[in-house]
Parts: sequence; C-alpha cells; structure tokens
Amino acid sequence: MAHLVYTGFLALLLCACLYEATEVEHHGHQSGGYVPGTIYPSEVDLLEFPLNLEYLEAEFFLFGSLGYGLDRAAPELPDGGPPPVGGKKANLDSVTYNVILEFAYQEVGHLRAIKATVPGFPRPQLNLSAQFFATAMDAAFETKLNPPFDPYANSLNYLLASYLVPYVGLTGYVGTNPRLQSKTAKRLLAGLLGVESGQDAVIRALLFESLLEKVEPYPYTVAEFTRRISMLRNSLGQTPSVDEGLVVERQHGAEGRVTGNILAGDERSVAYARTPEQILRIVYSTGNESIPGGIYPRGGNGRIARSYLEINCV
Repeated sequence: MAHLVYTGFLALLLCACLYEATEVEHHGHQSGGYVPGTIYPSEVDLLEFPLNLEYLEAEFFLFGSLGYGLDRAAPELPDGGPPPVGGKKANLDSVTYNVILEFAYQEVGHLRAIKATVPGFPRPQLNLSAQFFATAMDAAFETKLNPPFDPYANSLNYLLASYLVPYVGLTGYVGTNPRLQSKTAKRLLAGLLGVESGQDAVIRALLFESLLEKVEPYPYTVAEFTRRISMLRNSLGQTPSVDEGLVVERQHGAEGRVTGNILAGDERSVAYARTPEQILRIVYSTGNESIPGGIYPRGGNGRIARSYLEINCV
C-alpha cells in the first residue's frame, strides 16, 4: 500500500513538473508577449539590419530625456560599439519628457528583443550633435537657418528632430515583412512595428497641436518644417511618394476627404514601405547607400549595411 502511495506521489510530481515546464514554454504565447524562437537563416540579416535604427532611437531618446545613453542605461547592449557623439539632455516640458523617456526605454526593450532572436552586432558610431541636426534642417529648407537649428533647445525643436527618426524605421519594417517566413520573425517584426508606429503617431500628434505655430526664431510653421523634412527624405531615399508632412492636399488625404495627415499612408491608408537601401540613403544624408555620413559617419553595421560600404571600397 505504501509503495502504491509513493508511486502515485511520484506520478503527481512528474505531472506537476511537466505542467510547469509547459507553462514556462508557452507563457509568452498565453500572455500575448513575444517569445524568441527559431527563425530561418535567410531572416537573420533582415532582422539584424533594424538594429542600426534601434540603436539610434535608443541613444537619441535616452540622451534627450536623461542626458546619458546606453553605456549607462543598459551597458550590456552596445557590444563594444563606440559611444555616440554630441548627445545631450534636451530642455523638455514635463509632458514631452515623460513621452520621450518612455520611448527611450521602449527602444532598450527593442534592442533586447532583437538580440534575443539573432546574434546582433555592436552599436555603430552615431552622430547626435546639434550640428548634424542643424545641417539636416538647412538641407531641408535649402538655406542656412540663422541661428542654427538646435534640437535640444526646447520641446518643440526636440519633437521636430524626433520626426526624423521613428518613421524611417517603421517604413523599413513594413518593407521587410513580406520577406519573412517564420512565425517567430513575423511575430517579432509585428510587435516592433506596432510600437514604432505608435511612437511616430504620438510625435506627429503632438506636433499637429502646434501645426500653425511658428518655430521661433524662424519664419516657418511646424507644418512647413514637417513638409520640408518629408520632402528631403523623399529626395534622399529616391522615393517621391513615401514620406508626407502633417498637411497634404485634400486629394492625398484619407479617402480624399481631409488635409490633416497625423498618420501617413497611401491612397488606401496603408503604411508605406522602404528597402534597406532607401533607408541607408536617408540616414547617411548622402542619397547613396554606399557613402556613409549624417547620423552614421562610419556607416551602419551588420551584413546588409556593410555590404554596400564594401562595394564603395572596391
């Protein structure tokens, strides 16, 4: 009798252990969270490439809100990559500060999610200096702004500088999606795209509140800044219709019925897509995926980005 009781106890214990293991294995699926899994070899480079943009967003938002970057906030993530140049704490109001701080830690999470799925690569050299953003704005307006645009001067300037960032990344995720096959890769990309799209929408909505306000001390409104930035990105990326400002002609608005453009989309209000080549042309500020510059003075990292730099060196 004692033997039967002992055997029964072992069986119950085994069942409990198996149940617990199953719960651990499937916890993410049951809770709706992302659980890293197996992907196809052909997907590794496609999922690693976005790290270039995620590093940029994490560093820019961390410096803007806290005054320091990944080397202090999450020192295990840069993988020995050089520290960013020129990043600093922005003069933000309380609402913008809390928004950007949340974005910063979300980007840290994105880096963790991608690196839990693919090997990843070290942080590329990033130029977050006010001088870079001033040069970019000068290029957008095709004139030298006086005084030079300073993204860290106030909340409005910082939001306009932020307008440069998440949208480029989200169009890249949209462009990558059709090339993925595994459930893990698709789940990761969908999760990243959802948050990146939300960030872009929040930035655009905050800017939309000041749509007709002039960006002091310049004679240009917020609407004009976003239009000019979008035109510049279209030109650099060689994609005339992928980027849109906060105001469009009515026929280009949702269903041809509105001029407001808080969420950019095509004629069916579906998000636009970009290729890695188009993204590199924009973030390098050179219009050429083989010539680094801009935010990435030494170019991006990973097999895709480095392959274009190698072409330029031949």
